[in-house]
Amino acid sequence: MKVKIRAFLTVFVILFSFSCRSVDNSIGDSLSRPSSAVRLEKINKLTDENPVAALNQIFIFKEVFSAIENENNEEWKQLIKYEEKATENLRLMQEKAVTEEKWDDAVTFGRSLASIGVTVENTGMEPDLILAGAKKKLSEDDILGAFLDAVKSHEIKPIDLESALLFLDKAVNVKQRRAAAFFLSAAESAGGVNVSEPLLEYAKGRDSVSDMIRGVATVWVDKGIRIERGRGIPDRVLGSAFFVDARGLLITNYHVISSEVDPKYKGYSRLYIRMGDSSSPRIPARVIGWDKALDLALLKTEYETEYVFSLLDRVIPKVGDTVLAIGSPIGLEKTVSSGIVSALGRRFLQIGDVIQFDAAVNHGNSGGPIVDSEGRLVGIVFAGIEYHQGLNFAIPAERLAAALPAMIKGGKAQRPWLGLALSETFSGAEIIYVAPNTPAMLHLISEGSVIKTINGKEISAPQGALIPAMQDIIFQCGPGELVALETVTASGEINKKVIMTAARTDLPLSDAAKVDKRERIAAPLFGMVLAPLHSGIFSSNFMVKKVIRGSIADEVGISEDDPISIMRFRIMEDDGFALMEISVRKKRMGYLDATMQLPAWLDSPDTL
Repeated sequence: MKVKIRAFLTVFVILFSFSCRSVDNSIGDSLSRPSSAVRLEKINKLTDENPVAALNQIFIFKEVFSAIENENNEEWKQLIKYEEKATENLRLMQEKAVTEEKWDDAVTFGRSLASIGVTVENTGMEPDLILAGAKKKLSEDDILGAFLDAVKSHEIKPIDLESALLFLDKAVNVKQRRAAAFFLSAAESAGGVNVSEPLLEYAKGRDSVSDMIRGVATVWVDKGIRIERGRGIPDRVLGSAFFVDARGLLITNYHVISSEVDPKYKGYSRLYIRMGDSSSPRIPARVIGWDKALDLALLKTEYETEYVFSLLDRVIPKVGDTVLAIGSPIGLEKTVSSGIVSALGRRFLQIGDVIQFDAAVNHGNSGGPIVDSEGRLVGIVFAGIEYHQGLNFAIPAERLAAALPAMIKGGKAQRPWLGLALSETFSGAEIIYVAPNTPAMLHLISEGSVIKTINGKEISAPQGALIPAMQDIIFQCGPGELVALETVTASGEINKKVIMTAARTDLPLSDAAKVDKRERIAAPLFGMVLAPLHSGIFSSNFMVKKVIRGSIADEVGISEDDPISIMRFRIMEDDGFALMEISVRKKRMGYLDATMQLPAWLDSPDTL
């Protein structure tokens, strides 16, 4: 009965949204034909204004009303005509972006074209366009942006010798030794054997820890006075930050500076950095951009740093590697502590995974750099578990490098969103939930299917790392780009979709929970897929069809075929979690009744 009801509601929403005629109902056909013409007219208008959005609407139209696919059907002919027009307009936009040297736009348009199978060899492939953009930024003295783009291009296709030497020379001139080492390696791989001695000597040298300390600052957020037990107490937030560009750009954690940009915060807030001890002057700073999902923020200050940390190494440490944490625990500036990498792949953020390490860190270390024994940046401190020594966590440096371009643009970093919640299984990344009002829902992505490829790439990763690997691919794109998604159903049917990404909200599952049914949101939040136990739209009794391994439901001992009644569901958005009160008869306990309250964080890391 649930399937029938859901099917009815889905069709109703689609018909209401598209105002298109039903091909299976002759009465609806005659009444809805004018609305269908209006929809096609809007698509036609979009082909000139926003061809990517036009293509997205065309693909949705074709997927929902696939029965009109007939060469003799006038609507189908019109749709194909508009698809050709939108594709050609997008191709012309990409060519214009190349002509005007708007390289970021050229790359974005090129990726969308590639998702629908249109090649752009005539204007240059993606790595060539990225490299051209890197050289333009270098000429504009945007060293950080130039180096990031050059590395990104190199990761797709090794850069040529001339380009490698160009960036090597610049890295030496601006005294960024780790960047110089990277471009020296690229030059040698490209056949460079006669690199000048000064470049060679500098690139093969090593920075000392005392050098690195000069590139680390104390972050000081003054929030005025707070009242406790009738007494006024200075309200301060302390953190750490490190320079990533000689122009005064620093990286810290979002949670350190959140009062500066959070619209919900209405109090006093002033941001400073300090480069020495407590007697050093406070230097005003401001927030340029932030990525709440990764707990990162980019700051700007008018200070000429003596040391800049490189983001080019892309080092993934190994368990047992020695690392150093540099920062200002409880305000004690320039503190260095050592330890080892304890574990990899911890899932504590919405996006990707994090590094666990045991170097001593305390309040005030947040936002400070983690470096390895070679002096390479491997992570950014963001959390520890209070009262449990040695359990500390860092955001991998490679994810900072991937997130930085969006933060440099200013404001809140825009992340793409498809609307999927996933579970890693032996078959791959299974789609356990499709959120309402999302690109995935509009394109009729099926729950229970497994993602096979993204943009034509079949993703492989070690156990537990598959979903972060998929996120890394999706997050290279921005909101409003087309992404090709190939899925396979349990019966083996392969479905290929081209979807336009939307902008990801801070808590996408919170948005979904506000509008979706309680039994459906139980899958992505609590890890249990439910089916109605009795017929009826308003039934609150369900049977557990599936329990996601490692989920909250799994941890409390719920298993398949357990009968469940949902008694209450609450969203505590300000605190970032949801509560579901249930009555369950566990078959493992002889079907004895048990009442429990399940909590779940709203920032699930298993979403795409």
